[in-house]
Amino acid sequence: MNAHEQLVTLEHAVQAWRDGHLSIADLSSRCRGLSHLLAALPPQFETVLHQLLDRLESAALFTEESCSFSQNDLMGHLEGWASKARQRLG
Repeated sequence: MNAHEQLVTLEHAVQAWRDGHLSIADLSSRCRGLSHLLAALPPQFETVLHQLLDRLESAALFTEESCSFSQNDLMGHLEGWASKARQRLG
């Protein structure tokens, strides 16, 4: 799977989470395995992605009210990350 295909995989995983068909743990696992996509992007993209995934995993351990990280907000940031990655890939 090439970088563009992996980006589509990430976007589909985010949508599956939004639709209630994918857990945060499964989403995170899929995103952490996108080696071709991360290799095609500048190193800071990997750093930011892993920070977002760490926060999402932490947020999943708590109810929305008791966590300082909003899952919806973090998912929005992940979608923004994907958009910037798409721009960078061209």
